[in-house]
Formats: sequence, C-alpha cells, structure tokens
Amino acid sequence: AALKKRLVKLVVNFLFYFRTDETEPIGALLLEHCRITKEEENVFSISFMEEPERKYCFECDSEEQCQEWIEALKRASYEFMRRSLIFYRNEIQKMTGKDPLEQYGISEEARFQL
Repeated sequence: AALKKRLVKLVVNFLFYFRTDETEPIGALLLEHCRITKEEENVFSISFMEEPERKYCFECDSEEQCQEWIEALKRASYEFMRRSLIFYRNEIQKMTGKDPLEQYGISEEARFQL
C-alpha cells in the first residue's frame, strides 16, 4: 500500500484523520477492541479484533513521537477508562470505607462493577 500523508487527531476514543489541505476529517477509527502494535522504527499499527487481517499503519517523524502516540492510543479506550475508574473506586473505598460513586447515585450500575 502506498504511503499517504495524513494529519491525525485523537478525540477521546476516536482517531480522526485528515488530508493535509482539508479541515474536515476523511475518516475516523473508534479505538475499541483494537490492538496497537509497534511495527518498526517510527511505525505503529492499529488492528481490530473484528477484522484482524486489516491493519492501519502510521509512520511518525521520530521514535519518541511514535512511543507517545502508542501510549496515548492505549489510554484512549473506554475499556481502559472504565478499568481505571473501578480500580480507583476500590482504592478509595479501602482508604475511606466509603464508595465514592454513592453520592452520584450510580454505585449500583453494572458498568461500574468488576
């Protein structure tokens, strides 16, 4: 596949990509159930569990930039945020004996259970 120069922008768990001369995105990847892999120097890929044979490769300007993108993308998924929330909720509960979500009336919701 030919390399194309794209601008990419991460917004919560969507990775938007743009042509360099346009302000409207030409597409977006939803970063859920995906695998972020370091390929070679300056290159990482995103592949999805639904279609593992299809891979989106991104080449960065530097090794450092590549690592930063990989870290940011791994942190971007809803699943990651949910697990973090549950982890901190449990830690706070251990320290204070109180469920921090109780005051919001959401402590019984299934999505906040392990």
